[in-house]
Amino acid sequence: MMFQRKKKKSTSMSRKIVTATHPKSINAEQYRTVRTNINFSMPDQELHTLLVTSASPSEGKSTSASNIAIVFAQEGKKVLLIDADMRKPTMHHTFKVQNAYGLSNVLTRQCEAKEAIQRSEIENLWILTSGPIPPNPAELLASKNMTALTEQLSEEFDLLLFDTPPILSVADAQIVSNKVDGTILVINTGKSEKDSAIKAKELLLAAKANILGVILNNFNIGKDHYYYQYYGSVEE
Repeated sequence: MMFQRKKKKSTSMSRKIVTATHPKSINAEQYRTVRTNINFSMPDQELHTLLVTSASPSEGKSTSASNIAIVFAQEGKKVLLIDADMRKPTMHHTFKVQNAYGLSNVLTRQCEAKEAIQRSEIENLWILTSGPIPPNPAELLASKNMTALTEQLSEEFDLLLFDTPPILSVADAQIVSNKVDGTILVINTGKSEKDSAIKAKELLLAAKANILGVILNNFNIGKDHYYYQYYGSVEE
């Protein structure tokens, strides 16, 4: 999937969740195409759990995760977006919700999931923020509590979407990718080196992740060209 580069850099909520704020824009339409491709990628199995990660930091994975969650919610699915990046969480900023309690609290049994899950302003979309940053994120994600939580929430929501840290930085994404139905890798075409993308793919495959596809972010196509999309696997 390719997204046209913007001339002006913005960190506003409007820019981050364009599928909600500008649903008729080209980028919003591209996220809907991503949704369609995800649905077609698993024709014989219903998708209940999805992970979004990137090779390196600042590639747009959290923005992509947020918009993918929104377009599935707009389709009518009951979606829970989980900020599983307990190292550098962002979802509470993006959706302007509290982060006093979240995933880390639930996994350490300081509260129940229903106490930490928050309804967003977008219909059919709920948020489970990261909670306070713990000293041992990888251990929490690999715990039996995490497995039990995923199974519990899968019965309450149509889709769980996990935003995880970059896979080349820490092991968190590998751990969660082994527990979900499918994984999406976000690659920033203006930032990622080919070797980094290939290494990220190898780490996911080593974890036995089901890689559904790759989103190419910040692709510059020039103002006189029609936008187009690419959604596929990372090739060596």
